Amino acid sequence: MKSSPTLPNNPDDCKMAALDDEKSRTDILNRLKRAEGQLRGIQRMIEEGDACLDIATQMAAVRKALDSTYVRMTMCFMEQQLQARAQADASSVQPVDDLMHQMETLLGKIR
Repeated sequence: MKSSPTLPNNPDDCKMAALDDEKSRTDILNRLKRAEGQLRGIQRMIEEGDACLDIATQMAAVRKALDSTYVRMTMCFMEQQLQARAQADASSVQPVDDLMHQMETLLGKIR
């Protein structure tokens, strides 16, 4: 069940809300578990004496996976907060979805 995040009355009271959407949390956790598996693979490669270039390639892949997961988490959080604020106006849902897609594209460019 999706719950609405509590919005602070005073900006000074603002605390970062948790990610409420179960599907998004599951997606992020699955991404992190894959990255964890990649890290274990890198550890095994080092223990077995694999070539540094191969290890570096895998490290770069893990970094990209973590960056991508960070962007996904940020997008989920932003969407959750925007949807909570737009909840009163049902006609604003589609523009919020469009805005989120554009923001994800922009955030993706910083990788």
